[in-house]
Amino acid sequence: MRPILLVIDIGNTNIVCGIYKDDELIKDWRIATKENKTSDEYGMEFRQIMEIHGISYHDIEDIIISSVVPNLMHTIPAACSRYLGIKPYIINHLTDTGIINGYGNPKEVGSDRIVNAAAGFKKYGGPLIIIDIGTAITFDYITEEGEYLGGAIAPGLAISSEALFMKTSKLPKIEIDTPKKVIGKSTVESIQSGLVYGYIGLVDSIIERMLEEKGKEEKDVKILGTGGFSALISQNSRYIEKVDKMLTLDGLKMIYDRNKRKKTEYA
Repeated sequence: MRPILLVIDIGNTNIVCGIYKDDELIKDWRIATKENKTSDEYGMEFRQIMEIHGISYHDIEDIIISSVVPNLMHTIPAACSRYLGIKPYIINHLTDTGIINGYGNPKEVGSDRIVNAAAGFKKYGGPLIIIDIGTAITFDYITEEGEYLGGAIAPGLAISSEALFMKTSKLPKIEIDTPKKVIGKSTVESIQSGLVYGYIGLVDSIIERMLEEKGKEEKDVKILGTGGFSALISQNSRYIEKVDKMLTLDGLKMIYDRNKRKKTEYA
């Protein structure tokens, strides 16, 4: 049996998990993030999903976790220890990720942004702009030397859609999708247009301002999309060249390999 690594990215909306055999991602899945769920519930859920995928938890060699949900940073590791028999490696601001964290206060930056930056720089080089289009939309700039400089954060499409539904009397909940035309002929089409094309404008505008601020031409900077809504936005963006939906999971695997190798070298 080849070594098996479980990577877990705890986000505000979903917990995304991946199983790697050597360097190959063989399975991935996502479950809803619920802060009131117990470690026993999460532990049993992990076991059941792996069983459905034909993977025994006994075969898991190690686990690495990235989280932006502080309330689950005891629950999930406890689930891993109790139900998978492994104390996980947890990413924090002191983790050697292979890039320089140039944020004003390195403790403040979300571990998912650093993981994305590390993976993006290793896979595509720099300078690089990464746009993670999920619950929130984050924009991150990485230099040609591999220094993470920071970026911008905006509310995501689902948050804005939910706010429209909650804060207005007549607007319905909708499925977020690209409408056929900008000028909607129904309330649903009008909301879809405002959300999708509005966010395309937001994304492209911030990218433009980042390029201008750094004195870079578009051709000199790699611009990468990731996250749940990345395909929806990138297909109409002027600037996003490529979508890599597995960027965070790949980053966790790369960071694990880097730190495991160091442990082995100095053991």
